[in-house]
Amino acid sequence: MDQAETDVSQGANTALSATIERYIRTIINLRLKAARERTLQDRIADAITGFSGRMLFVYAHIAWFTLWLLLNTGRLGIRPFDPFPYGLLTMIVSLEAIFLSTFVLISQNRMSVQAEHRADLDLHIDLLAEYELTRVLQMLDAIQGRMGIENDQDAELTELESETKPEEVLAEIERLQRRVLRPPRPPGQGKADPASA
Repeated sequence: MDQAETDVSQGANTALSATIERYIRTIINLRLKAARERTLQDRIADAITGFSGRMLFVYAHIAWFTLWLLLNTGRLGIRPFDPFPYGLLTMIVSLEAIFLSTFVLISQNRMSVQAEHRADLDLHIDLLAEYELTRVLQMLDAIQGRMGIENDQDAELTELESETKPEEVLAEIERLQRRVLRPPRPPGQGKADPASA
């Protein structure tokens, strides 16, 4: 590879790196913005959810339950304050489970809103890319016609050059899903009975 090719290759890599870096910075900025927009309640729910999802939480509970059971067996010389069947411990753990599941749901709801925003962004970008590719194919077809190059009459190419309408794609997906998910008809059903004709 000579020096000119190396310079061109490095220039392309630099341009690609700058573009990738810009995209990464945009994603990071979007995440930071979402983190800044969290309310105090969201921050508390995220902190509790984050802590309860770690092994330290499990170890703390193992230690707590072990100590609770030892204290309430009377073996340590302390009068049991919650003897078997440990009604107080059961109530505390039940309340903890209710609150923990609520905090997890709060965090999941917020994350699902963020995921919906990302999905909307993905869809917009995909639709824009589809439109741009369709326009590029149409321009290439026009250039080919102006240069007098014989146009390929491929049906698939003609279909690719037509604009994709999202509502038609969704309708086709639904139609195919209904067809695939429809239970198969038993043999003999669905055909006209010759005797009844």
